[in-house]
Amino acid sequence: MPMIDADGCLLNVSVEGRDGGPTLMLSNSLGTTMQMWEPQMAALTKLFRVIRYDRRGHGKSGPAGAASMERYGRDVLAILDDLNIDKVHWCGLSMGGMVGQWLGANAPERFDRIILSNTSSYYPDPTNWLNRIKAVREGGLAAVADAVIGGWLTADFREREPAITANMKAMLLACPPEGYLAACEALSTLDQRALLPRIKSPTLVIAGRQDMATPVAAGEFIRSQIPGASLTILDAAHISNVEQPHAFTDAVVGFLTQR
Repeated sequence: MPMIDADGCLLNVSVEGRDGGPTLMLSNSLGTTMQMWEPQMAALTKLFRVIRYDRRGHGKSGPAGAASMERYGRDVLAILDDLNIDKVHWCGLSMGGMVGQWLGANAPERFDRIILSNTSSYYPDPTNWLNRIKAVREGGLAAVADAVIGGWLTADFREREPAITANMKAMLLACPPEGYLAACEALSTLDQRALLPRIKSPTLVIAGRQDMATPVAAGEFIRSQIPGASLTILDAAHISNVEQPHAFTDAVVGFLTQR
């Protein structure tokens, strides 16, 4: 996997799949690595050249430093420039969807179709993020892991799929605390509402019916503000690509291949 230098931070990047076809870039949620996309990779790599990466401060990428949606977005542009790729489809979940909003508004020429999944454009009250920051600083990721997993996946799924649940928890616990905290700081001041009308790419919003972290109402707001955007609701909590892998993949492939 290449390590790409983005303003002094080495980013862990993976490029797989179909040569010569359209390119799809995937962007992870907070506290995860590119491995969260494994349920989709077999199907997506048959149709697309797929780029995955670990956000700075996560996985095998370098430390976060100062973090913002702009900084995360410019990392994406650095990856595309390094790989000599002019334009891609985008699929980002949760924080990946927030980065996608910034990119769609600020670098529209680099993106064809955009998927914003289980995400929000605005947090009116930073209290939850500030409480999480305090908890992680005092007790590490273990202090919040059970609560986070409880938001990521429904109770039914966690009971039905203990191995997948354990893998997701292990991924979270392995996240470098400083990278996680830097991302939480950025989320505590998130307000990208003004960016949404500037997104001109065809856009699909995916929401989870049981997602308490970024509820359906947040997805509906994003859809209402992006010209021509559509909304798909899955029966899932926050990490919908893991909880409903087939429905998620079908939604992504259907949107990206429609004429």
